[in-house]
Amino acid sequence: MKKLSIILGAIAITVFVSCKEKASERIDEGNVAVAAERDQASKSLPSIAFEEQEFDFGTIEQGTPQEHTFVFTNTGEAPLIITNATSSCGCTIPDYPKNVPIQPGEKSQMVVKFNGSGMNQVIKTVTLSTNTAKGQEMIRIKAFVQPKAGASTAMGPVSGN
Repeated sequence: MKKLSIILGAIAITVFVSCKEKASERIDEGNVAVAAERDQASKSLPSIAFEEQEFDFGTIEQGTPQEHTFVFTNTGEAPLIITNATSSCGCTIPDYPKNVPIQPGEKSQMVVKFNGSGMNQVIKTVTLSTNTAKGQEMIRIKAFVQPKAGASTAMGPVSGN
C-alpha cells in the first residue's frame, strides 16, 4: 500500500511539474504564418459566369441536329475546373474542357449538341460539376420541334362497334 502511495505521489508531481510550461511559449510563428496563408487561399474560389445560361434554337424540324457554343469566364480568384457535365437526356451531349484549369479572368467554351428529337416544346439541361462555391452550375437549351414534313401527327380512323 505504501508503494502504491509513493508511486501515485511521484506521478502527480511529474504531471504537475511537466505542465508548468505555458503552451503559448511553444508556438512556432512560422507555422502560424503558413496556416494563415493556407486559410486565406481556401477562401479564394473560382466562379463561373456564362454569357448566356439558356439558348433557344427556335422552331426546328424533328431529327435535325443542332449545336450551340456557350461561352463562359472564370470570374473568381482561383483556377476553375469542370470535372463533369451531364445532360438531362441522351439526346443532348456537352463537349467541355474536362479537368482543364481555367485561370481567373480566362474565357472558355462548351459546345452543346442536340439531336432534334422529341416533339413540341423541349427543354434540356446540362449540369456542370465544378470547384465553385456552389459545386454545380446549370445551363439550358430549348427548341420547338415540329414533325418532319410529310409526317402525320393525326391518329388514323377510329373504328366503332
